[in-house]
Amino acid sequence: MNYLAHGYRFLESPLFLAGTAVPDWLSVVNRRVRARSHLVRPAIEATDCHNVRDVGQGILQHHHDDDVFHRSQSFQQMEAELSVQFRRRMPDRFDHRPGFLGHIVVELMLDATLAVRDETLLDRYYSAMSLVDAAAVESAVNQMAAQSTDRLAWFIDRFREERFLDDYADDERMFVRINQVLKRVKLPAMDHCNIEVLAWARQLLLDRGQELVDVVTESAPAATARDDAT
Repeated sequence: MNYLAHGYRFLESPLFLAGTAVPDWLSVVNRRVRARSHLVRPAIEATDCHNVRDVGQGILQHHHDDDVFHRSQSFQQMEAELSVQFRRRMPDRFDHRPGFLGHIVVELMLDATLAVRDETLLDRYYSAMSLVDAAAVESAVNQMAAQSTDRLAWFIDRFREERFLDDYADDERMFVRINQVLKRVKLPAMDHCNIEVLAWARQLLLDRGQELVDVVTESAPAATARDDAT
């Protein structure tokens, strides 16, 4: 799942909303700073600080939703179908990109689909994020993660200013964003012919995205979910 799919149900609680984004923010600012469930739960139980509790509960929700989402048959089928589409254009069997792209494109296109279904959703999402005290989120995370970071607050501000989720509405702009992700994980950029796969994926998620939404919304609450394995 990506930012919007993780957070759109929790716009009334900005700190909880921020918590649902924390694991993905940390993967950008410092992949060694992990807010794992087995560290977050004790921190929540031991504190009377509402910032730590709200951010921590959002982090737990993120891990729970990811677990349910990635184990679902619908996600695994769509991921496999997209990986095949990318493999046709990247035939080298040692190329790791098709599987990686099959995974992340389903997630990004689900965000795009949610935004299409409700044209006010992205504005409401960013409006809720604008209420978040970035320094408070960084401080809360540093009380729960195995390592600390001094870059999270900076990245939250950048995340809100750049609004890159808006780019998912267009195949060309999403293509640019995905190549930025590939660069960040040290994989080669996609050739432009893969725009065709993005268009194909967009229709796939318009047709079947509700299956993925239902898998998550019908699952047990985060409080009863097992620890994340990552």
